[in-house]
Amino acid sequence: MEGKCAIFKEMAGVDAFPIVLDTQDEGEIVETVKRIAPGFGGINLEDIGAPKCFSIEERLKKELPIPVMHDDQHGTAVVVLAGLINAAQVVKKDVRLLKTVIVGAGAAGRAIALLLVKFGFKDIVVTDSKGVIYEGRRDLVPYKKTSPRSIEQSTKVRYLMSLTGADVLIGVSGPGTIAKHHIEVMAKNAVVFALANPVPEIKPEDAKQAGARVVATGRRK
Repeated sequence: MEGKCAIFKEMAGVDAFPIVLDTQDEGEIVETVKRIAPGFGGINLEDIGAPKCFSIEERLKKELPIPVMHDDQHGTAVVVLAGLINAAQVVKKDVRLLKTVIVGAGAAGRAIALLLVKFGFKDIVVTDSKGVIYEGRRDLVPYKKTSPRSIEQSTKVRYLMSLTGADVLIGVSGPGTIAKHHIEVMAKNAVVFALANPVPEIKPEDAKQAGARVVATGRRK
């Protein structure tokens, strides 16, 4: 949290400081933020898991007169989009035509998918631990139903099939969920963002050995 405050100050000249709450209760979080809000120009929520993060953010947006955002959703999505715009220039491909697979359908994965759609991406597949998300899958929790859906119609479709010919692989899941053979079936000059912290879905050196041209992680080094 202290590091995020330093980024706010260094990059945008915004004074910020962390407030850590000793509660996991949605109502207590909302009420606490509302009570301290008069001393702030904006609220940056952090480290609140899905699906609680969605309702907390929406409630605070409606009830406060200042900006409220959840960094794990929108902050991550903005950085990923910026990275893909740059990566597309490196691999000389049209950014909006990149076939993109997102591994992880939690807060970050959902937000990334929705922002890419809004930006104009045409081909996005989102997967969770059970396979590809598609319209009509019966085991989807409500917030996953608003994620972009694949045209695939089988719960048996797994990462390998959805990654065949993909230009971009974005990991927002956990360590070890992406292997070399996943990347080997991707398109030439593939882009891999393995963003799980502190251990990425695949090591950068392994991704490069498997054929990835551009590789990024969520770590400083």
